Amino acid sequence: MKYDLKSLNRKELEKLTANVEKALARVEKKEMKEALAAAEKAAKAHGFALSEITGDTTPPTKAKRKSAAKPKKPGVAKYANPDDKTQTWTGKGRRPDWFLAAMAAGKTPEDLEV
Repeated sequence: MKYDLKSLNRKELEKLTANVEKALARVEKKEMKEALAAAEKAAKAHGFALSEITGDTTPPTKAKRKSAAKPKKPGVAKYANPDDKTQTWTGKGRRPDWFLAAMAAGKTPEDLEV
């Protein structure tokens, strides 16, 4: 099926784009199932179940790939509010109000170090 894209208006092009995206999602899902079946067949040919090799038979999703990234560790406090020691700051990012107030009152950053 051929489309004359120059003759389509914005609404028709947006509808065509949505249909193409849906079709691509269906094809990707079908290809993923085929790849999973091929992997299971290869594992079986070697005497294993795919779950024995991978520990998980479901194909990886985008969410799983993102969760594999290492979580960020919280920074170590470098400064503390002299009036309330529970308020700390790592020295990175925006300066907290208590830090700015202490600087305005004549304190130095060294005075506020933990």
